[in-house]
Amino acid sequence: MIRYVAYRLLLAVPVLFGISLVVFLLIQMIPGDVVSALLGMRTSPEAAAALRRMFGLDQPLPVQYARWAGAILRGDLGHSLRTGLPVSYLLASRLVVTAELAGLGVLLAVLFGMPLGVIAALRQNTTTDYLATSGALVGLSMPDFWLGTLLVLVFSIRLRWLPPTGYVPFSVDPLQNLKLMLMPAVTLAGGSASYIMRMTRSLLLEVLSKDYVRTARGKGLPERTVVYAHAFRNALVPILSVVGQQLGYLMGGVVIVEAIFAVPGIGRTALESIYNRDYPVVMGVVLLIALIYVVINLVVDLLAAIVDVRIREQIASPGR
Repeated sequence: MIRYVAYRLLLAVPVLFGISLVVFLLIQMIPGDVVSALLGMRTSPEAAAALRRMFGLDQPLPVQYARWAGAILRGDLGHSLRTGLPVSYLLASRLVVTAELAGLGVLLAVLFGMPLGVIAALRQNTTTDYLATSGALVGLSMPDFWLGTLLVLVFSIRLRWLPPTGYVPFSVDPLQNLKLMLMPAVTLAGGSASYIMRMTRSLLLEVLSKDYVRTARGKGLPERTVVYAHAFRNALVPILSVVGQQLGYLMGGVVIVEAIFAVPGIGRTALESIYNRDYPVVMGVVLLIALIYVVINLVVDLLAAIVDVRIREQIASPGR
C-alpha cells in the first residue's frame, strides 16, 4: 500500500509541472501586468521600468519561470507582487474557508443526492423516479450565479432568515458561521447533488440486474439485505469516485460562489489576483488546486480499496 501511495505521488510531479508551465504561459498572454495595475496607465516609463526590474519582470520568460520553479522546489511559493505577503501564507489562510465551504457543499450533495438516487433506482419508471430525474436535470441545468442570486433574493431580502453575504470564522461564532455558509453551500451542492443522484441511480440499476443479485433474491433474502448488503455495496466504489470528483470540482470551482457571497476563500483570491495581474498568487492557487485533485483521487482510491477487497488485492500485488 505504501508503495502504491508513493507511486501515485511520484506520478503527480510531471502533472504539476505541466500545469504550472501551461498556466504560466497563458498568464503571460494576458494584456498588461502588475505594474500597470499598481501605477496606472499614465505613469512615467522610467518608474514602470524600475518597478518591473524590482519584480524581475524585465527578465526573459524562461528565466522568470526557472526562478519561480526553483523556488517551488525549495518550498517557497514566492510573494504577492501587490501586497508583498508570502503566497503560502495567503493560501493557507484562505484554504480553510474554501475547504469548509466545499466540505459543506459535498455533505449536502451526498445527503440529498445519494438517497434520491437509491429511491429512484428502486422505483424505476414510476412517478417518484420521473420526479427525481426531472429535478436532477433542473439542478444540472441551473447556473450557480443564478441559484445563488435567487437564494439571496428569497432568504435574505424577502424572508430575512439568513444574512446575505460575509464570513465569520467558526471558532469565533459557530452559529453565525453556519448561517453565512448555508446559502453558498446550497448553491454549490445543487449541481453536485443532481449529478450524484443520476450516477447513483444508474450504477445501482446496473448492479441490480446482475446475476448474483437475482441469486440472492432467489434464496429468499429480505429485499433490504439484497439492496444494501449486496447491490449498494458493489455500486459504492464508483459512487465514491463520483463524490471525490465532485469534491475536487467544488474546491476548484468556487470562484463564482465566493464572489457572490463575499466569501474570502481561494476562489475569490484567485479572481482578485487575476484582476491585479498578481502572477505568483495565481500560480500558487492553480498548483494548490491541482495538488488537491491529486490527493482527493488518491484518497478515493484508498477508500475504494477498503470497500472492495478485489481492489485491495490489486494494489497489494507486486505488479502494481
